[in-house]
Amino acid sequence: MILRLRRALRAALAVALLTTAAGCTGSHGGGLADALAPAATTEAGGAKRPNIVFVLTDDLAKNLVPYMPAVLAMQREGTTFTNYTVTDSLCCPSRASIFKGQYPHNTGIFKNHGSDGGFQLFHSRGEETSTFATDLHAAGYRTAFLGKYLNEYQPKDLRYTGKPYVPPGWDEWYAGGNAYQNYDYALNENGVVKRYGHAPRDYLTDVVSAKASDFITASAASGKPFMVEVATYTPHSPYTPAAQDTGKFATLQAPRTPAYDRVPLNAPHWLSRHAPLTKKQRQTLDLEFRKRVQAVQSVDRMIASLRATLTEAGVADNTIVVFNSDNGYHMGEYRLTSGKQTAFDTDVNVPLIVTGPRVKAGQTVDEVVENVDLRPTFGELAGARTPADGADGVDGRSFVPLLTGAGDRAWRTTALVEHRDPATDPGDPDFEVDSANIPPAYNALRTKTFTYVEYVDGSKEYYERDRDPEMLNNVVGTLTPQRLAELHAAVVALTACRGQSACSAAGRSPA
Repeated sequence: MILRLRRALRAALAVALLTTAAGCTGSHGGGLADALAPAATTEAGGAKRPNIVFVLTDDLAKNLVPYMPAVLAMQREGTTFTNYTVTDSLCCPSRASIFKGQYPHNTGIFKNHGSDGGFQLFHSRGEETSTFATDLHAAGYRTAFLGKYLNEYQPKDLRYTGKPYVPPGWDEWYAGGNAYQNYDYALNENGVVKRYGHAPRDYLTDVVSAKASDFITASAASGKPFMVEVATYTPHSPYTPAAQDTGKFATLQAPRTPAYDRVPLNAPHWLSRHAPLTKKQRQTLDLEFRKRVQAVQSVDRMIASLRATLTEAGVADNTIVVFNSDNGYHMGEYRLTSGKQTAFDTDVNVPLIVTGPRVKAGQTVDEVVENVDLRPTFGELAGARTPADGADGVDGRSFVPLLTGAGDRAWRTTALVEHRDPATDPGDPDFEVDSANIPPAYNALRTKTFTYVEYVDGSKEYYERDRDPEMLNNVVGTLTPQRLAELHAAVVALTACRGQSACSAAGRSPA
């Protein structure tokens, strides 16, 4: 009865947050360092540090955010990063970069499975012994992980410890395997496998939402700082919505942007041969986009519920909430059916929104931030030791100064995207039936104003996004030999860098 009353109160608070958020647009002012001042102490006697709630979604592109009122409220109350770029538009490489704070050429994770990707390689390389989870756990944080971990991870796998495997650094663990349907799945719950069925109460996003709220409540009562990652499978294909959302947005279509059903001028060979979308393909894209919008309603409710729980537990004023996606998604743009893996902004430029103490409200930041920056950012917030150099050294930098509006004059100008052999195994959740929709391996640079791509077959792309935001005119043929050499040198430097100092230097050119 107490649990039901608590959840009812949590739901009421969530509704209140959504209905009043429109008026909460004032800046908090001050620096984040002020928020971390020792006004209160932890059990260890140190300075009071902020809690961290990290919501990582799967394949959520920017075009879904307008349908998420709780996320829009976060934008009004916090900071939105407009040039946030992922190191690869593919699940496992991107997630490995988040955990490690490293580019794929340093994590060694380029695919979702096989000899150069997936959980088994991540584990065998000892990557799990040094992540943001181990950093924060060593700094005295209570930590919890819920949802999707890394591709190939299976809750019932006994090969690693003789029992369902829980990686180091996590106090509580509720992870799934191939749970993309959001029903009829298993979770490894702190070393015990529990199966869920097909009843409405079993919908996975709702299950991890409730467990995360319970963890927040218990952690707040303990007096210790906490960090929780909730990694939803939503809205990854097959885009399964919760039962209560299946009838919504019945007439919605996939966005008809200027790039919809168009191939860029001077497109590389892999893309230039694409024929216009057929009527059936357009209908399928519309249906899939509706399902994706329906599916993210559960994520939006979860965010509202988690923030309500923080308020109920009395820790909202000392909690950083981060909303993010592992990669984006194209749906008809460039005559490509549903998918990812390209260097177009539809796939690599994804949402990153942060709220919390001393985070500037209503702020948009256009600095070039990457997913390698999350680990050092979490570390600075927690007062944790994050390795800067050596084999475990992070390639990214903390963006804490950007949250307050203070800025960072030494911030990188260039993001690196590394994509390798595409997913060609039908058992891979990111397998695409039409291989023509998958680009060959490439390395790409993305700045505030342009995107430059070098493919393994020798073809190149250069889009002046300040003039051509939809990336519809490849003007690489107009570049001088000197400029091409400069860009190539920048690619070489970034794909070879290791550690914070080297990668920061490599990322500050070319303009």
